[in-house]
Amino acid sequence: MSLDAVIRARRGRLDLDVTLAAADGETVALVGPNGAGKTTVLDAIAGLVPLTTGRVVAGGTLLEDPVSGVRLPPERRPVAYVFQDLLLFPHLSVLENVAFGLRSRRMAAGEARRRAGKWLDRVGMADATHRQPGSLSGGEAQRVALARALAVTPTVLLLDEPLAAVDIGARRGLRRELRRHLDSFAGVRVLVTHDPVEAAALADRLVVIEHGRVTQEGTPAAVRAAPRTPYAAELAGLNLFRGRAAGSTVRLAGGGEIVGADEVDGDVFIVIRPEAVSLHLQPPEGSPRNVWAGIVRHAEAEGGRVRVEVDAPVPLVADVTAGAARDLGLQRGTPVWASVKATEVAVRPV
Repeated sequence: MSLDAVIRARRGRLDLDVTLAAADGETVALVGPNGAGKTTVLDAIAGLVPLTTGRVVAGGTLLEDPVSGVRLPPERRPVAYVFQDLLLFPHLSVLENVAFGLRSRRMAAGEARRRAGKWLDRVGMADATHRQPGSLSGGEAQRVALARALAVTPTVLLLDEPLAAVDIGARRGLRRELRRHLDSFAGVRVLVTHDPVEAAALADRLVVIEHGRVTQEGTPAAVRAAPRTPYAAELAGLNLFRGRAAGSTVRLAGGGEIVGADEVDGDVFIVIRPEAVSLHLQPPEGSPRNVWAGIVRHAEAEGGRVRVEVDAPVPLVADVTAGAARDLGLQRGTPVWASVKATEVAVRPV
C-alpha cells in the first residue's frame, strides 16, 4: 500500500483514532458529519497535527512514528495538500504560485517556472500565468491550487472540500475535470467532502468517520446498498433503523416497530428507500403493513421531487413528486399518514 496510516491524535475535544490504507491510483473520500475529524486526518498525514500514537507510512517511507521518535516536518513529506480555502499566495503570480513548491525543493528557478507552465497548461490555465490570485474565479483558483499540488509529484495528494470555493453552477463541469486530473495522478488521492454526489463521482472508496472513528468503508455502491449508521443512511438518502427481529416484526431500538416480508430473528438493520414511503392526508386504504400518523417536519424540493421529513412514531424521509406535494399541501406542520409496504422493507443482519 502506498499509504498506511494509523492516526491517533487529539485536537481540542476531538479524540481521533482512524486507520487508513490506500493503494497507488486509488481515490479515497473521507465523509462524515461536521466535527467528525475528517480534516484532522488530512492534517495528520501532512504533518500539521502531531500524532500521540500510531504511524504514517507513504510510498514505503516512514513519515511519523512517536514510539521511535520519527517525525518528518511537513515540507519534507512526499505529500501535497489542496486546502479548502486553496490558500494561494496573494503576493505571487499564478505561475510563481505553481512554481513555489518546486523552488522549495531546490529546483532552479528557470526549470521550476518551465514545469509550472506545463502544469498550468494541463489544467487549462496557460493564459493566466501573470495574473494575481485575487483576480481569479473560484474555479480558476481551484485549478491553480491543483496544479501547484501536482507539480511536485507527491506520493499522496490530499484535498479538503476541493470544490467548496466553486460556484454551484460550475461544479458539475469542474467535477468531471477534477476526476480526469485525479485519474492521471499515479499516487494516492485522499479527499474530504460533505457532498454525496461529489463523493460518488470522485471516489473509488468511501471511509465514513463519525466522532473520530471509522464506522464504515467500502465502494460508494456498497455503502449506499448497506449503510450501517444513520449518517451513512442519510448520505445514501435512505431510512435506516436498528432493532431486534422476531419473525416478520422488528422492534426498533428507538421505539416503534416495522413489519417486513421475511421471517428473521435477532439483531438487524432495517433499510427503507425514501421513494418507498407513501404519504396520505387520511388513513390509507389497501393493505400496507406499516402505517403511522405523523407531522411534516421539513419539505424541500430537489429537482422534480420533494424530500419530506415526517415526525412519526417511526420517523421517516419520503421522496414524492412535486405534483403530489402540491396536491397534498405538504409543508411544515401538515398532518399526514405515512405508509410502507412490507415488501419494501429490507432487513439485514447486524
